[in-house]
Amino acid sequence: MANAPFRADQVGSILRTEALKKARLDFKAGEITAAELRQVEDNEIKHIVQKQKEAGLKAVTDGEFRRAWWHFDFLEGLDGVEGYDAENGIQFAAVQTKTHSVKIVEPIDFSDHPMLADYRFLHSVAGTDAVAKMTIPSPAMLHYRGDIEYSPYLEDKALFLHDLARAYKKAIQAFYDEGCRYLQLDDTSWSYLCSDAEREVVRARGFDPDELQTIYKDLINEAISEKPADMVITMHICRGNFRSTWIASGGYEPVAETLFGGLNIDGFFLEYDNDRSGDFAPLRHVKRPDLKIVLGLITSKNGVLEDPALIKARIKEASEFVPLSQLCLSPQCGFASTEEGNILTEDEQWAKLAHVVAIANDIWSDK
Repeated sequence: MANAPFRADQVGSILRTEALKKARLDFKAGEITAAELRQVEDNEIKHIVQKQKEAGLKAVTDGEFRRAWWHFDFLEGLDGVEGYDAENGIQFAAVQTKTHSVKIVEPIDFSDHPMLADYRFLHSVAGTDAVAKMTIPSPAMLHYRGDIEYSPYLEDKALFLHDLARAYKKAIQAFYDEGCRYLQLDDTSWSYLCSDAEREVVRARGFDPDELQTIYKDLINEAISEKPADMVITMHICRGNFRSTWIASGGYEPVAETLFGGLNIDGFFLEYDNDRSGDFAPLRHVKRPDLKIVLGLITSKNGVLEDPALIKARIKEASEFVPLSQLCLSPQCGFASTEEGNILTEDEQWAKLAHVVAIANDIWSDK
């Protein structure tokens, strides 16, 4: 795992296949059982794992095929957390998600989480020629998105953060025990703290955006403080990804010093596919020689293949702030952060991933 994240890597989610979409509708209509749905999921995951290998990727995921959301499904599996139908969905640019959220109703803990079995299956089909990569939301996302109804947490915010970090310590160890050596924490809160508009939303919720940086830094560092030495933990930071739309705009400068200088993460997957992400100057705060920066220069929001020369030029520009030896390449986000998926075809998706590999192979000889 010394090379993870890899020179050509991916964020994780994959467009749901037609067979999977049909099976989900059939299950909802009561026409197939949960066991039959899971068999379809198994078959489709085997299919996409092979497709990822054919694209040339060294890290494969299950595409988040058993989930509806990139974050809520995992968070609902924590002890003390429940999903519920909210009044409104999450607002993206000109579109809103389904009405769903999570709430904390009892003490937070991690015990027999259903995604342990999901990872176990992925690990079994990844084979010896690829690394099974697991993706889960960062603990900051429960703090950012979750509604607290458990009264002791309302009275003692430090207790809430303590229990949340402890639950994630257990989760990390549990995935490790199942064989996971490459874990990714997905987190949109950091990009919201880069956005003037979203910083106002944070203030309206009673938080100081700069203080929240410190809270999240300490929470995440505590959550990963006991990770095994041979486990790689990365973080993906995104400005929103739903049906090819977005939420936040703004470069990384407001959080860069805390993010790159304060978080004990092995690597960052950073959205850099358009002007909304800002320039590479915030990367000057990367001081650790062991910290990998995965540049999300290939968009997952449409199927148009980027000009390789332009991507190489941007990587060269980034290398003015971070040595080329510490850089990698990936799409800026997954292709289906929710089960609805972005607006491109499956063929275009696979071409995008192969494009990442081809460009990376041209740049790095130690691929």
